[in-house]
Amino acid sequence: MRILYTGADGYIGTVLGPKLLDRGHDATGMDTGLYRRGWLFDDGRTRPMVISKDVRQLSQSDLARFDAVVHLGELSNDPLGENDPDITMEVNYRGSVGFARKCKAAGVTRFVYASSCSIYGAAGAEYKSERSLCDPQTAYARCKVLVEQELSAMVDSRFTPVFMRNATAFGASPRQRFDIVLNNLAGFAFTTGKVRVMSDGTPCRPLVHVEDICQAILCALEAPREAVCGEAFNVGTEVQNYTVREIAEIVGETFSGCEVTFGPSGPDNRSYRVSFAKIKERMPDFHCQWSAERGALQLKTVFQRIQLDEAMFNSAPFTRLSELRHLRHTKQLDPRLLWTPIGEMLPAGEMLPAAANF
Repeated sequence: MRILYTGADGYIGTVLGPKLLDRGHDATGMDTGLYRRGWLFDDGRTRPMVISKDVRQLSQSDLARFDAVVHLGELSNDPLGENDPDITMEVNYRGSVGFARKCKAAGVTRFVYASSCSIYGAAGAEYKSERSLCDPQTAYARCKVLVEQELSAMVDSRFTPVFMRNATAFGASPRQRFDIVLNNLAGFAFTTGKVRVMSDGTPCRPLVHVEDICQAILCALEAPREAVCGEAFNVGTEVQNYTVREIAEIVGETFSGCEVTFGPSGPDNRSYRVSFAKIKERMPDFHCQWSAERGALQLKTVFQRIQLDEAMFNSAPFTRLSELRHLRHTKQLDPRLLWTPIGEMLPAGEMLPAAANF
């Protein structure tokens, strides 16, 4: 299958690319390159060629040779979305819907969209299925709901969108993220000897390892059309519906000798437990292989190997919001989060030096 996957240089995309090749697919990556500085370690894997382009700048002709698309390339996570809701709507909602329309017009037959369990919002202890009402609390989650609705209306005999509502990701990726809960707590544990939870730890968060997210994507690409067309799937497993307190305690046990502390009840009311029965029924080949305990141990092993320190852990490239703020502050990105041509970054009247002769 000829597959284009966006967000190829991101946290999930860097793990997905080699898996697509392993399955024999003719894969091509695409990424605008916002987080390429965040390379934590080498894994020795061969990856597909990656085109440096923003999906908003693609033409229909760019998509004509692909059978399927995996769309990971959005602004990721709730704090980033809330930082600038307008640009989040442009990129994650209007950008993704426009991209999907071009894919359909170009003859792409399957469109796998990375949605999120965060759309369930402040759901409490009730287990949410794909039929449950959504209660998005943030711009990021609201965009996910809107994109699912728009793409559902595009279903026909030639176009099969599939919505993967991923639980909160964790685990090691060469393009690492330290702004998601288990990874963040593990980084603090290793570099400071402390596991600090800013809330009281009572909110519920389902977890899923990045490797298992990639496995689910492969299943969605290869499943019979009638099993997945226009359908949403919670991605994870029931046994990994945790409270934040439980996640912190798992990290504390893995990084022995750490002090685990909790704060007061915070203003973030996102809390949800999720049912994963549907994905097991419709995609029987999907099985989560990673537990939170195993993922925490994996991170510990990586941190020991690369000698992670506080400066590295806290550096901007590994936290989405920090890196975007850096790129905007240094005027490398314009207000639409598109790269600024180098000539436009020069003060008025200055010229680039002539190329040297070697």
